[in-house]
Amino acid sequence: MTKRTKDIFQPRSSRVIRVLLAYPGRRWRILALAKEAGTSLGWTHAVITTLQAQGYVVRDESYRVDLVDPARLLKRWAASHDFLTENRFEEFQTFERDLDSLLKRLRGLRVSYALTGLAGAWLVAPHVRPTTLDMYLLNRELMKEVAKALDLRLVERGGNVRLFSPYDAGVFYASRALNGINIVSNVQLYVDLVNYPARGEEASAALLRLIEDEWSKALGS
Repeated sequence: MTKRTKDIFQPRSSRVIRVLLAYPGRRWRILALAKEAGTSLGWTHAVITTLQAQGYVVRDESYRVDLVDPARLLKRWAASHDFLTENRFEEFQTFERDLDSLLKRLRGLRVSYALTGLAGAWLVAPHVRPTTLDMYLLNRELMKEVAKALDLRLVERGGNVRLFSPYDAGVFYASRALNGINIVSNVQLYVDLVNYPARGEEASAALLRLIEDEWSKALGS
């Protein structure tokens, strides 16, 4: 029996899904997909077998993988993800008068980070103005460095800056810089926003329209 994975959205599996959603028009050979996702050949094959059984991908005559319905897969992943419970984070208070001023200071930050949540979405597809800034850091050890660089004060709760130690480094896949500020990919943004409190679903809907427009252009439709 061909091996499958029980949960296609667990951290290792989601690395494969991120790659597929980043290039929805590309047909992948398993080896190339595994290298891009940073997962083992066997694990990647198990994920693809599961996705195929669930109708998300097909294999052509050369056994290359083709994503069938990227929007359906993205929505299902997002529905199963809870940004605030699946990541560890610390809350901070900024001394800046507004988040726009704090965002400007990020342009000089020289650590491995990427914005997500409403603040990230505001820079990509402005719809819901954020009151809290959420930032992934590559590792927990960077929190003190970032707090010092941005002049943040650690608080027990109610902070307007949250520094996250992500559940998996895959959240950084396809992240990019916009106007000197690092932001996670649109796919990761959407996944983080769907179950995000305080108008996250509204912001994710606006972002999904942008994602689907980008997919249509990539697919030539």
